[in-house]
Amino acid sequence: MFQLLWIIILGLILGVLARLILSGKQDIPIWLTVLAGMGGAWLGNAVAGWIGVRHTGGVDWIRHALQLGFAVALVALASSLWAGRSAARR
Repeated sequence: MFQLLWIIILGLILGVLARLILSGKQDIPIWLTVLAGMGGAWLGNAVAGWIGVRHTGGVDWIRHALQLGFAVALVALASSLWAGRSAARR
């Protein structure tokens, strides 16, 4: 139960950081921001494990950078898809 809570909190943090890094306004709801952050965390962990830097002796800076990078990419993708979705409804 607590692991799911941590995943949601991490998704929120990564999603909000990704929105701050991207320029302009992202008109996506908070739940989509959290999902993009969760997806970025999952993809970043997978790639970090694949290249062998998932667990290091200190702080896993490379893994965290990968997570944030994927979260930025997913927020940008979600923002463009959400904008296209709302434009198609008009």
